[in-house]
Amino acid sequence: MQPFKLLVVIILLGIVASLGSALFHLVHDRKGETKSMVRALTVRISLSVALFVLLFIAWAAGWIQPHGLRP
Repeated sequence: MQPFKLLVVIILLGIVASLGSALFHLVHDRKGETKSMVRALTVRISLSVALFVLLFIAWAAGWIQPHGLRP
């Protein structure tokens, strides 16, 4: 697997893990005293933005090429 694809997969797994962590904190934090869920969602948003920027930079640098669906 190419290093760029591996990096994208790792970031996607981090996004899913962060979302799962936020769900866990949502279910188990009854009183709402901790900021764990907010922190987990902040990490998810940060990873999502980083992935978008990384894909845009890779496209601008010519590392990846967009392609259409072919019938």
